[in-house]
Amino acid sequence: MEKLIPILALVFLVVCPYSAIGGHDYGQALSKSILFFEAQRSSVLPHNQRVTWGSHSGLQDGKASGVDLVGRYYDAGDNVKFGLPMAFTVTMMSWSIIEYGKQMAASGELGHAMEAVKVGH
Repeated sequence: MEKLIPILALVFLVVCPYSAIGGHDYGQALSKSILFFEAQRSSVLPHNQRVTWGSHSGLQDGKASGVDLVGRYYDAGDNVKFGLPMAFTVTMMSWSIIEYGKQMAASGELGHAMEAVKVGH
């Protein structure tokens, strides 16, 4: 499952320029992949969180070891956080925003994509 997040990040690069080819709704695929990232958020959730079934989580992460690990994303929903896969994912999302930000803005997803990158910092 840890491979799922980088794969979804690649959706940003693949789907944005081809939003209506072959009868597939790639805009919807983009929206759902961004929602996936919102569902994986750890920490105090923002007031504009679109995935409403979740709650604040991981507020004590790292405290027992004297390290602040609060925030970012869980990896594949298994309540573990990994550095290298997340670094790759955030890099791919950032790159896709740079390359396809105009198309994301047209579909209303640019703000959500940018927030996804901020959370993964």
